[in-house]
Amino acid sequence: MKAQLALLRAFNAPLSLEEREIPPLSPGQVLVQIEAAGVCGSDVHMWRGLDPRTPLPMVLGHEGVGRIVALRDESGDVYGRTLHEGDRILWERAVTCGVCHACAVLQEPSLCSARWVYGIHRGYDVPPHLNGCYASHLILAPRSHLIPLRDDEDPARFVAASCSGATAAHGFDLAPASIGDTVVILGPGPLGAYSCALAQAAGAERVVVIGGTPERLAHCRQLGATDTLDRHSLSPAERLEAVREMTHGRGADLVVEASGSVAAAREGLELVRMGGAVTLVGFGTPVGSMEIAPFEALVRKNVRLQGVWVSDVRHTLRAISLARQHSEAFGALVTHRFALDEATSALEAVAERRAMKAVIEP
Repeated sequence: MKAQLALLRAFNAPLSLEEREIPPLSPGQVLVQIEAAGVCGSDVHMWRGLDPRTPLPMVLGHEGVGRIVALRDESGDVYGRTLHEGDRILWERAVTCGVCHACAVLQEPSLCSARWVYGIHRGYDVPPHLNGCYASHLILAPRSHLIPLRDDEDPARFVAASCSGATAAHGFDLAPASIGDTVVILGPGPLGAYSCALAQAAGAERVVVIGGTPERLAHCRQLGATDTLDRHSLSPAERLEAVREMTHGRGADLVVEASGSVAAAREGLELVRMGGAVTLVGFGTPVGSMEIAPFEALVRKNVRLQGVWVSDVRHTLRAISLARQHSEAFGALVTHRFALDEATSALEAVAERRAMKAVIEP
């Protein structure tokens, strides 16, 4: 049996559509046929050579949904049920060791020292070679967490749950919103959209999204945003005034930086109230440094500045549940669909911000 794959051979160059023989499965491995592969902003950074983790050549794609084609051994899903050929599954994007200090003691597998991610850490030269989702087939490692999906569900709706949705859920784990809170979200992309749904689910009374794309802001309203502020028409000072007016002069209880912008992170520290929290969920690659006045921005305000690094399977499950509860809205998150031989066009659509969420359907 052969697989087709869109191979990244050189940065800032079109992906190469190639055909390769699928190797025999090793113990514990699962072969899946990809039905939908999400195109993430992180994929764009890797394609451009901005992520130091990127080996060449490689198959990009860490967000995927597919059907089981073959199992070397009996495998079960995260609920303990036996899986069979033909089952539709989503898999946790990362594989962790389960025995290091982070996994076993801290119970924080996202910090695992041996953690690796499909479509990010392993190039095509590393067996079993089919290590990313921009392909017709993927071979899942033995320690992968497998999550069942129903046959009547659009697989494209769930790809973002395994990355943006799960990371957003991790942020709300580390700095929760409470009933009656005002939550400000900086960035109306997939991370911001999931953050809206999470804030609403937590009972926030006001969910304010700041962004510059009217279509994305409108979509966030469908997922729980009560107010949206256009950063192109309002200055930072005007946005600060608007948030303070909404909160009787206090500022936001929780600010979620979901754009990966240093300027937005600095703005978040202005928007948060005394004793509030700012979470940084948008930074997936190095972006330089940010100067902070520790006394004025953090100490005097007793503000918590929380970094958020990736996620684990519990967060993915929460994001999947949200995608089911808001089926129509999260379905609308997928604005562009591409064939595998159009993978480069899919990356361009995300890079140029033409797509809210682009999905490759091999």
